[in-house]
Amino acid sequence: MFIRKMHRTALATAAVVTAAIALTACGSAGSTTSDGGQASGKVTLWMYPVIKDETASKKFWQDTEASFEKANPGIDLTIELQTFDKRDAQISAALAAGSGPDVVLITPDQAATYRNVRGLLPVDKAVEKDKDSFYPGTLEAATFDKEVFGVPLFQNINTTAYNTKIFADAGIPLPKTWDDLRSAAPVLAKKGIAVMDYAGSPEQTLNLSFYPLLWQAGGTVFTDDAKDVAFDSEAGVSALQLLVDLKKLGGLPADAATDGPKVEGAPIAAGKAAMRATTSLPELKQMRAALGAENVALGAPLQGKVQATYGNPGLLALTSINKKENRDAAYTVMSYLSSAESQKALNAAAGNLPTRTDAAALGTDADSLAMAEALKSANPGEPSPAARQVMGALAPNIQAALRGDVTAKEALDRAAKEARGILQRSAS
Repeated sequence: MFIRKMHRTALATAAVVTAAIALTACGSAGSTTSDGGQASGKVTLWMYPVIKDETASKKFWQDTEASFEKANPGIDLTIELQTFDKRDAQISAALAAGSGPDVVLITPDQAATYRNVRGLLPVDKAVEKDKDSFYPGTLEAATFDKEVFGVPLFQNINTTAYNTKIFADAGIPLPKTWDDLRSAAPVLAKKGIAVMDYAGSPEQTLNLSFYPLLWQAGGTVFTDDAKDVAFDSEAGVSALQLLVDLKKLGGLPADAATDGPKVEGAPIAAGKAAMRATTSLPELKQMRAALGAENVALGAPLQGKVQATYGNPGLLALTSINKKENRDAAYTVMSYLSSAESQKALNAAAGNLPTRTDAAALGTDADSLAMAEALKSANPGEPSPAARQVMGALAPNIQAALRGDVTAKEALDRAAKEARGILQRSAS
């Protein structure tokens, strides 16, 4: 049974519908249990807006559910579409109550968090037959203490997107480095244009806002052993200082401290910002729809001391809510959805990259080549059981620095003090 919950609408694409129809033909032989019987049971899956368009997403997952149940008649699969808003709180509440999904789509840092509170079960059996087909890095991101806690469904990758017309009209080369940003900012500010869009709202994960800059500065969120935070380092200060400097130069939108992540209605879509440092392919399509395809191009991730961006696998995780009698059914769902054929359909619909070597990759066009190149400097995030709580401590202090209430160093020192308290409590 397919259950739909309202979530944000984006631009529809014909490819989504085509891919959804194609998925109904994917099928696979019904999975067997460890004793050779056919898997059976009931499985609830919480899926999030991987496909941005609401209508297309609903149809895709309806068709996916139907094709799965046709291939596996003994399993009743229910796919519930959720929203990203308050996802952590929603999942945490479900785990605490013992009522919710058997399988849930999460990120590697969320996997570390929920595993730490015994909210997840290992899924090695769901990937054992095809383990060699997955890119090693995607499985490594989901592996803790030699056990796999998430089946890689797709890979996200983000890179820089430019409004090339703005730079061409201003006679400025496309910024590739931090120094380029600082040089371009005052020139464009005179035209009432921010050189870079930035989403400072807590609604935006720091993986897509501040952390890429931190990594570009050569810094990390946590120490190597994850027992302490490291964002209050010299590298962290330089990353936040870049944002503060750009804000003072008119290089960020006036509301950068509170702007959300969406493209529609954002300064980048209105031609009031010249570039975005972390852009996915679906967001690129939205930018082109707003600005004209000929005026938007992808480039490499920005370069500070190093080149870095955010890219991670979306993981299908098995929650502790799953009952033993439905265990093989859950493994079957995860194996089916992460198969090569299913990944081809989903990636065509959502504009993501595959996690398997035998699933079709993106093409040889300029956008695909830029995304493939960005993968070389992609950071999947820094898994820690307290990763999301640390984000919650850091985000408002970054906002305070952007508002000019505190210096970059003061903001990070305050955040680090709070974050260390979080780490101490989580370790006790």
